[in-house]
Amino acid sequence: MLKYLVALISIFLASWLRQQVSNVRASAPVRMLTEDELSLYNGGENSKGLYLAILGQVFDVEKGRKHYGPGGGYHFFTGKGASRAFITGDFSGLTSDVSDFTDSQIVALYDWLSFYQRDYTPVGGQWGLFCTESGQPTDALLHVEAFLTEGFKKKAQAQSEMQLYPACNSEWSEASGGRVWCSTMSGGIHRDWIGVPRMLFSPGSGHSGSGLSDPVHAENRNLREYKDCPPHAEHILRE
Repeated sequence: MLKYLVALISIFLASWLRQQVSNVRASAPVRMLTEDELSLYNGGENSKGLYLAILGQVFDVEKGRKHYGPGGGYHFFTGKGASRAFITGDFSGLTSDVSDFTDSQIVALYDWLSFYQRDYTPVGGQWGLFCTESGQPTDALLHVEAFLTEGFKKKAQAQSEMQLYPACNSEWSEASGGRVWCSTMSGGIHRDWIGVPRMLFSPGSGHSGSGLSDPVHAENRNLREYKDCPPHAEHILRE
């Protein structure tokens, strides 16, 4: 029954994945701004407005002036494309180059893009790394989309696995040490079984992560029992 449920979840997430990836590339912008033109929208003296660019898409962030205007915590993003800094937090050399990002970093960057698509007004595109003069995607943007697809696949797989192996409850104190236990609601996954605590071994990494509720699926060779813990114990104590 659980495997059937996870299969349905996987199908749903695959459909969701296709929709999310298609949202990365907005419809071809009518207005394209060069780097110099975008710099005129930094909110400073004689500024034309308050814009920022992320993955080649430009947004009007005027309504968030207290954050993006001069003196605001995000002012360094305005008047330029600085996609990299959204993830790295490095503001010493603001750039849009994300060619060395992992797929998980690209997914995190897309989360920022979807935030601006949802909360701010799009005004066009930035001609340069991600968009051509006519607003078409460059090879750099296609590279981002490919990594985004892989990142969403991994995210969907992780969410499916979490349905099958939810996280355990855990606590630790200096006096009594640690405790890991399972319940029908641990990990935020409501179910009609409790499960037993297991460690998840990551092949190739040489180490295990703790705190998964296993409904005792012996065929999963990546799950490890805790040392000196009865195989079907619903909770364990750890020093």
